[in-house]
Amino acid sequence: MAAVLQQQAQSFEVEQVGVTIGAEIHGIDLTQPLDDATFARLEAALIEHKILFARNQALTPEQHVALGKRFGELEVHPFHRFGEAPQLMVLDNHKDNPVLSTDVWHSDTTFRECPTKYSILRACISPALGGDTLWADMCAAYDGLAEPMKKMLEGLTASHDFQTFRRLFKKTDEDQARLREIEKRLPNPTHPVVRTHPVTGKKAVYVNALFTTHIVGVSAEESMALLAFLCDLPRTPEYQFRVRWKPGTIVFWDNRSTQHYACNDYYPNRRRMERVAVAGDKPF
Repeated sequence: MAAVLQQQAQSFEVEQVGVTIGAEIHGIDLTQPLDDATFARLEAALIEHKILFARNQALTPEQHVALGKRFGELEVHPFHRFGEAPQLMVLDNHKDNPVLSTDVWHSDTTFRECPTKYSILRACISPALGGDTLWADMCAAYDGLAEPMKKMLEGLTASHDFQTFRRLFKKTDEDQARLREIEKRLPNPTHPVVRTHPVTGKKAVYVNALFTTHIVGVSAEESMALLAFLCDLPRTPEYQFRVRWKPGTIVFWDNRSTQHYACNDYYPNRRRMERVAVAGDKPF
């Protein structure tokens, strides 16, 4: 019978790196099961800083999945291939498998009725240069809006779709049948244009260029203009935080308050990442 791993109490430091978003964790060993107090402090830091990263974390796939499960139920992504467990998503890009869609600002799986809560991404192989990931603080983006704009956005909702992944399906009867089955499981949800964080109460702009199709209840022209403005907000440098990957780097982020963008500047070199994602609840 396998030995039961004991939860470890750990003392770690959280170094704030960005003004409103981003912090580095020092002195933590994520290969070890965390005791409840250590875990609670880690999650609180994640919610406060929106993105956390730690270096030199040599997790096995099993440890990565176990760590993710501390935060809640893990998702199985409907479109990506998996690693050694169905919850472990593999992003392995190189000259024979170029980037599909991660080089667009987005929040994970907003095409779900209950989109991803947290994502936990670890670098296995990283290019010598390039391949950084950027995050944008969408609470800061909301705070930066003028009051008349905030008032106008109140109560607006937007429709979301897994549109970029539709290109994965060929015109064959088999692929089209699979697509129709997925459409039944993932009917286009509507989410608030501005969502409220369930823990902090902070408001965040919650539309993105990858998955948001239109704003409900306005004309097509009004929707296009408003989405163009809102989806451009993550490009503001003052809202951004950037991580340069090295093998063993692990990043946690809160999808309820951020968007992210993976730079596609390392082709044809290889970048292999492994990710688990924690299921969320319905935005409000």
